[in-house]
Amino acid sequence: MDTKELLAKVRRIEIKTKTLSGNIFSGQYHSSFKGKGMIFSEVRGYEIGDDIRNIDWNVTAKLSEPHVKSFEEEREMTVMLAVDISQSVNFGSTSQIKRDVLVEICATIAFSAMMNNDKVGLLLFSDKIEKYIPPAKGKKHILRILRDLLDTESETTGTNISEAADYICRLIKKRSIVFMLSDFMDSEYMNSMKLLAKRHTLTGLKIRDRLESNLPKLGYFLSYDMETKQRKYINTFLPSVRRQWKAHFDQYEDYYTETFVKIGARYQSIYTDDDYIKALVKIFS
Repeated sequence: MDTKELLAKVRRIEIKTKTLSGNIFSGQYHSSFKGKGMIFSEVRGYEIGDDIRNIDWNVTAKLSEPHVKSFEEEREMTVMLAVDISQSVNFGSTSQIKRDVLVEICATIAFSAMMNNDKVGLLLFSDKIEKYIPPAKGKKHILRILRDLLDTESETTGTNISEAADYICRLIKKRSIVFMLSDFMDSEYMNSMKLLAKRHTLTGLKIRDRLESNLPKLGYFLSYDMETKQRKYINTFLPSVRRQWKAHFDQYEDYYTETFVKIGARYQSIYTDDDYIKALVKIFS
């Protein structure tokens, strides 16, 4: 898209998601992702109910009145958005393709992080690392992330989630909050995700389209894999075919849910026609 169209789209997404972040998620985001610890804030006069273990005896002796040290949460965190931009996320059977939903969710999370003074970074991947933006603060930085989310196209067709997970582990040493956003149309990546979940606070967000798991009765249906370029005719009139197709996707969905729990990560599946706000509320709460 040209620059004018891109900026207009960035602006529309900013208005929508920034409002959601401020009105809905600011408190839940803050309480969901705790800071690294407590840091000293100030010394103040003792009040009934204060923990006597926090009494500052030197100040108390000098002023002849009890004073306590107060502490506050060391809030600043780093949020990494690892986003799949492979060909399969360009699919959609509703008014929004999977990538549209990915972008809006990323924007909502990024503005929530900004309001909590957290840094935000971006990793775009397909079957290789497409682009990396180091974590930083500020509205200008968030808008740059949105522009790249909208404007960066994959140079290849496949998906390699292990590559993305390993890249974050190598690059980000300080414990961070990592959101992995993908349709997870890949395999043999859970060892890498397990290591990522061990080093960081990991949440997997799987974006799905209902047509992928629920075949309509359209007779012979031409299935086309946007990543492998394979074509296959399927007789959707047969109930057995539709049941097998759905069972296949449901089986993988159960696998994802159970596996993410086992490795100590959060996981949420979101359809393109779902209200993703409810899904984010569920995650943050």
